[in-house]
Amino acid sequence: MADSLAQEKQGLRKVMAAARAGVINAAVATAQANAHLIQFLTQHYGASLPHVTLSGYMAMRGELDPSATMTAHAGPVCVPVVRSAGQALEFHRWTPDGVMVPGAFKALVPAQSDPLVPDALIVPMLAFDRSGYRLGYGGGFYDRTLAQLRAQGRVLAIGFAFAEQLSDRVPYDHRDQRLDAVVTQNGVLWPE
Repeated sequence: MADSLAQEKQGLRKVMAAARAGVINAAVATAQANAHLIQFLTQHYGASLPHVTLSGYMAMRGELDPSATMTAHAGPVCVPVVRSAGQALEFHRWTPDGVMVPGAFKALVPAQSDPLVPDALIVPMLAFDRSGYRLGYGGGFYDRTLAQLRAQGRVLAIGFAFAEQLSDRVPYDHRDQRLDAVVTQNGVLWPE
């Protein structure tokens, strides 16, 4: 059963990586998605938004880029840092003018370590479905991290992807964590 799930996920990864690469006018879609994300965060948190520690990510492999939202955020912003395989992510403070260096999997990470605990995570992905399940690259980093953060208290997990990455169904098991919402260039999707 585990092998068939892994094969199903791998097949969907290939299909959705191609769908993401084929997004027409990605720059316009990115600007629209960031506008929706900023509006979503403002409506969700209201006056407390400047006190929210927001985790973004450094886009790579054609991911939807959340840097406009990260830059616009009035509160602390951090990005994920991979410690090692099989572990939850750490989050280090990010600023628009901070020095970044290549980290694990060639993702850029802050040169200076300043750990933070996020209240809200902008989560990258290859695919998502209407139930709030996401498909990542297979390392399980966000699933472990969300499970750990949710066990410590409430954290908001916001998927961020192009609308073209919507799948009829994302295969999942008990380790996969659902997203609280997904934001695309078309607006906000609330899981069913």
